[in-house]
Amino acid sequence: MSGTSGSVAVSRPDVEYEILCDDDGAGTLTPFLRRYIVDDAGALVPVDTGLDGAPYAVTGTVVRCSPPPAAANPVIDGTLQRQTGVGTVTIPAGARSITLVIYTGNPNVAIGGGTPVAVAAGTSLTWGVDRGGDAGESLQDAYVFTGVAASDFLVSSTREI
Repeated sequence: MSGTSGSVAVSRPDVEYEILCDDDGAGTLTPFLRRYIVDDAGALVPVDTGLDGAPYAVTGTVVRCSPPPAAANPVIDGTLQRQTGVGTVTIPAGARSITLVIYTGNPNVAIGGGTPVAVAAGTSLTWGVDRGGDAGESLQDAYVFTGVAASDFLVSSTREI
């Protein structure tokens, strides 16, 4: 059997994507997706769609979308409270972090009005949130630390003010 071998090349269009914004001139920016295709003839063909893939028609000026301004550095307030013997330390909802260090005794911890739980001496616990750029992130429950006879523990907390 005789013949030739080889490959057949089919040209495919080159495709690039970019997220742009449609500026209506009144302060509203609408993001959309612009797809650039270089067709078989070498012509550049832009195709606009909404971020959901539906066709989109630009109504204003096309601009590059800029990232939202960075949040200002928040002011963080810290507290440090030591409890020896019988007594209570309450950290209201909205704290950013809470750390409990127990030196002696078995104080009770209740979160969000739940059932108090005894925690053993030598334990260190921390609760916290990582803002990660999300404004207003905080612990949503109140924390109540109740000392019993012979308790000695430290509670530190931070809160955005």
